Amino acid sequence: MRVSTTATRLIALLLATALVTGCAGRSGTNDESDDEFAGVAEQELYEEAREALDRGRHTTAISRLEAIDTRYPFGRHAEQAQLELIYAYYETNDWEATRAAASRFIRLHPTHPQADYALYMRGLSSWQAGRFSLERLRLIDISKRDLGASRDAYTDFRELVSRYPDSEYAPDAQQRIVYLRNLLARHELHVADFYLRKGAYLAAVERGRWVVENYPEAEATRDALAVMVEGYLGLDMRDRAREVLQVLIENDPGNERLRGRTFRPQHVSAESLSA
Repeated sequence: MRVSTTATRLIALLLATALVTGCAGRSGTNDESDDEFAGVAEQELYEEAREALDRGRHTTAISRLEAIDTRYPFGRHAEQAQLELIYAYYETNDWEATRAAASRFIRLHPTHPQADYALYMRGLSSWQAGRFSLERLRLIDISKRDLGASRDAYTDFRELVSRYPDSEYAPDAQQRIVYLRNLLARHELHVADFYLRKGAYLAAVERGRWVVENYPEAEATRDALAVMVEGYLGLDMRDRAREVLQVLIENDPGNERLRGRTFRPQHVSAESLSA
């Protein structure tokens, strides 16, 4: 039996309509099922999040807290949910998310009573991102690595101590500042030594000066003076080298580059210098 052209077109149209309708129906069903927290009240979400946190189920807590943040941005628990998200991200070792959540909270609530906590956690996430645990295990010398995260931590902890000197987190932040200051200064000296070995004496002097000016309380400051002396010797600026040498002798008479009041260069082909 032959089917007319008109009938064929009608059948094709009906099939296409049914297909579109079926897809739309399935799509709507998926959207509904994918939205796990549709219709769940803010209080219920928060209670579930708190229970999950108490049980150490941080991933579960994050899903509830994120739902509160998305669905109830001005709700009763909105601010607390944002704070607890910072903690939950941190507990899952997601340093980038921790820092982003803390920065957002500080931006949205700069005068909040727990803004110091958010700032502290932001610094702590950068501290962890620097992988300090590896240095404690003596697997690496972290001062020779890229220290971008460590600089962020140093900046955050200094801001915390400056803005919130009475914060309960300030004492811990201050201790970390001391460590980070020495770490960053030592890193600069690694770079300065590289410049000395390559004959880039002016660059080495500038690195040494940077340490002295920006990390004056760091232990590495004394070695920075030695770097400057050697850099000036490489530049054949012995008078300037002698001036810095005098400062080095006054502040660190036992420096390993000194023999009494005489400086012996390590990387530069130059005669020893006496003060």
